Amino acid sequence: MDYDLIIIGAGPAGYVAAIRAGQAGLKTAVIEKKHVGGMCLNWGCIPSKAMLESAKYFSRLGMAGDFGVEGLDPKKLTFSWEKGVKRSERIVRRLTKGVEYLLKKNNVETITGTASVEAADTVVVDKRKLTTKNIIIATGSYPRPLKFKVGDESRIINLENMFSMKEIPQKLLVVGEGPVSAEVSQMLALIGKDVTLLKTANRVFPALDDYLNAYISRRLDSLKIKTLEGTGGYDSINLDEYEGIVNCMPRKGIKPTGALKAGESESFYVTDENFMTSVQGVYAVGDVNGKSIYAHAASAQALAAVNHILGITETMNTERVPLTLYTDPEIAQIGKTEQQLAAEEIDFKVNEFPLSANGKALTEAQPEGILRIISEPKYGEVLGVQIISHNATDLISEAAAYMAVESTVWDVAHTMHAHPTISEVFLEAGSDAVGKPVHKA
Repeated sequence: MDYDLIIIGAGPAGYVAAIRAGQAGLKTAVIEKKHVGGMCLNWGCIPSKAMLESAKYFSRLGMAGDFGVEGLDPKKLTFSWEKGVKRSERIVRRLTKGVEYLLKKNNVETITGTASVEAADTVVVDKRKLTTKNIIIATGSYPRPLKFKVGDESRIINLENMFSMKEIPQKLLVVGEGPVSAEVSQMLALIGKDVTLLKTANRVFPALDDYLNAYISRRLDSLKIKTLEGTGGYDSINLDEYEGIVNCMPRKGIKPTGALKAGESESFYVTDENFMTSVQGVYAVGDVNGKSIYAHAASAQALAAVNHILGITETMNTERVPLTLYTDPEIAQIGKTEQQLAAEEIDFKVNEFPLSANGKALTEAQPEGILRIISEPKYGEVLGVQIISHNATDLISEAAAYMAVESTVWDVAHTMHAHPTISEVFLEAGSDAVGKPVHKA
């Protein structure tokens, strides 16, 4: 055999699997047809979050006077998309260079080319035949095509090329659902674009609790983002009035070509709890298996798959993947929603604490938001956490830690938090859950 492990795709699933395998002493190769870092680093997570931060920064400059900054005229401020993109490109280059260094340091061979999987032990890269004991498919996903025809297809903006454009049209239709559609819609609105969101599902982000979806809808309205319902059809929508149509459709797995068929559905690979396909020794991790759209889930799956190859059989709890939305303010969720618990006929209670009563949030002029803890009434086990806050995507990790060890609201209430910090909302909501709130009327 040429290798112990061949990994196809060098995104957050592929390169993490490769580094872990290299650290464990496996002779490993990772095959990437475009750029190390995959979609996430090159045209997804990182560029989009960099541009979101630019848009948030631009919108907050209007508050400079409240912070004591004088001489700044908000009416004269303009946003340069091209300069924002250049900043994001600098960040991307730094991160991708770091990944390339780590692959090399851990003795992972990086092969540039397009891979086809011909057998459970055979991969072909541009006519070069490679043999291996195990294969991990980490080829990611791509937005599905729009469900309607656009006369002038040059108006269609795909995320892969959006962050390389020098300028963005003024009047835009964003089409899709989930976190990407909400983030892109808000980012464009914050820099002054006229945005309409055409939803392809009944809710903006179907996986979120109804409480959070209701908040997203109100927030979009406050930014004058118009919302259209696309679930009933598209015939009544006048596409000609939009200068650009942004494709944020739900995604479909990118499956490599080749003779081997490994439990594939129409859109994704089907895997077991160890992320192995129907073929022994062939794994599928990340977006390509359809279990989660998130990079952090992809990386966790990759580690679990490599560990299984190494004989470590601990499985990953896929129900405890944090769901994150990098809007302004950010939104995050982990665990069960109220609707799921009600459908499963599980008793629960909800305790909340608003950021408007948090000292750090007030000093930062970021008082919009809330923490919600869903718990089991009898023993107090934390079943789910929902956060609206400007740093919700960071705060959710504390909730993940609580849930990983099956903590109760008593544990949350008795965890000391530094003051003043946003994270004190956990202490307050936990105290509320056990009936002893200090700072809640």
